[in-house]
Amino acid sequence: MGLPDKAVAAVDHGGSLGRARALFPFAPEPFVDLSTGINPHSYPFFQLPATALTRLPEAARLAELTGIAAAAYDAPSAAYVVAAPGTQILLPRVAAMVKPGRAAVLGPTYAEHARAAKLAGHGVAEVADFDALADFDLAIVVNPNNPDGRVVPRGRLLDLAGRLNAKGGLLVVDEAFMDVGPRAESLAGDAGQGGVVVLRSFGKFFGLAGVRLGFALTDTATAARLTGDFGPWAVSGPALEYGIAALADHGWQEAMRERLAGEAARLDALLSRFSVPVAGGTPLFRFIDFAGAPGLFRALGESGVLLRHFTERPTVLRAGLPACQDEWLRLETALAGWAHSRHDQAEEARS
Repeated sequence: MGLPDKAVAAVDHGGSLGRARALFPFAPEPFVDLSTGINPHSYPFFQLPATALTRLPEAARLAELTGIAAAAYDAPSAAYVVAAPGTQILLPRVAAMVKPGRAAVLGPTYAEHARAAKLAGHGVAEVADFDALADFDLAIVVNPNNPDGRVVPRGRLLDLAGRLNAKGGLLVVDEAFMDVGPRAESLAGDAGQGGVVVLRSFGKFFGLAGVRLGFALTDTATAARLTGDFGPWAVSGPALEYGIAALADHGWQEAMRERLAGEAARLDALLSRFSVPVAGGTPLFRFIDFAGAPGLFRALGESGVLLRHFTERPTVLRAGLPACQDEWLRLETALAGWAHSRHDQAEEARS
């Protein structure tokens, strides 16, 4: 179905404490913010060299970052990698790689892709059928998907990319959560084949969203064009330093993947105790879809525990991971209060 003009307006996202306070003005603070899919256990902070703040970023340091990113994401080389101040800023630029035409987003999914494609001049549709994407000029797939964690196999994506490329189209695959997804399904290593752009987020897995760093992986001609569009100093000095250190730290990455998988299983078990069904997700967030979602969102919010809700999908919630034991206990207490209230309401209805 076609998307209305409101798609170019600002999109509501998780992670806004100002909005949380407006929704739940009497909630106890600090909020337990589970409304984002950002790792609550960030890469360790370290002291930056003074030059990261006092000098313009050096081209050689950017080249080092893109080389490390290419190795981390299995891209052929640094020439296939574009570093940017977050993947968000890449969305409309990548959409503009295709002349204005018909764009499709495999949905439901992250709303910013439709908005970015519309800003680039495309007529935008959201489609639920993967095979329908081949009929468009620009196709966008979030893989693993946000918020339900759906994964499209790499083979199907490669076939779609080839079909689009043959007619001058483009496939964009947003792999923001692939660091905790099935890496064998990543298209990053296929970025050089043409007709495909893979987006990788730095801030989500490394828990450093405020650093604002992200990458596009694509063929060398498209990469050079995107890099030229940004001009010099697109990536800040602090982002360069954190990107170089974290992407090269394979030991931390493997240990963190194991930790997140364990904590996701813990969250599933806790939600199950209170009859909250988990329908999917990734190790960084769980996807909830049931009729009681609006009441759960409200009850937890009033207890100072913020989940991600979706205005146009009222039965859907997304829950991130608590950061510490205190947050786990607050979540458990809030769930128990909600379950008790729900039980009382059911008893009252039966009487």
